[in-house]
Amino acid sequence: MARKRVSLFVTCLVDQFYPEVGEATVRLLRHLGVDVDFPEAQTCCGQVALNGGYRSLAASVARRFVEVFRDSEAIVAPSGSCVATIHAHYADLLRDEPELAGEVASLQARTYELSQYLADVLGVDDVGARLPSPVRATYHDCCHALRDLGVQSQPRKLLSSVDGLELAEMKDSAACCGFGGTFAVKFADISTAILNEKLRNVDATGADVLTAVDASCLMHMGGALRRRGARTRPLHLAELLCEGLEEPRS
Repeated sequence: MARKRVSLFVTCLVDQFYPEVGEATVRLLRHLGVDVDFPEAQTCCGQVALNGGYRSLAASVARRFVEVFRDSEAIVAPSGSCVATIHAHYADLLRDEPELAGEVASLQARTYELSQYLADVLGVDDVGARLPSPVRATYHDCCHALRDLGVQSQPRKLLSSVDGLELAEMKDSAACCGFGGTFAVKFADISTAILNEKLRNVDATGADVLTAVDASCLMHMGGALRRRGARTRPLHLAELLCEGLEEPRS
């Protein structure tokens, strides 16, 4: 059987602030026998411009994304919100270019958030991770991943199979963390109130680790956790799964 091959879409936030998340994603995929390439011409998915109301700029970036990943067997990103942008908005953003409609549909069908790809495409629910010491983790359902992509059971299956990890569900895990990209800047008071409620639920679990599939949510919650001196550390799903990995599978 031919080995599966994916192209990594690393996303802006991971590239600029959390490269370790991209590295963990590659390591995890290779551990599972997947060949990974990195199209160096990639830029952004267009989410930032779209959220800011710059539709024409978002369309330009979307067009570029289609060109860069045109020949990829599959595209995997460690971000539900970026993948959701592709699935939920590209057809509309590029509606004035009907010649791209087929390519957009093909791209959407081949683009996955990491846990989606692992669970739904590879059929993996156990990556073989064994943590060196017991860890209690709680999982935050990121809005775009949950509501636009249906990512809910996949991360939990992967986490529940990690040897040495206890998954402690928080109250209202599907409630927003208050980030929402520019929302946190434009409506800081509302964002902070939402964030505080979320962190109260995190604290109640007694978790050592707060994990999610989006670095953006973890950045927002993690900053507040650090400012409070909380012992709970934010860790992307890819990083947490990688903590207990041994050598790649043959």
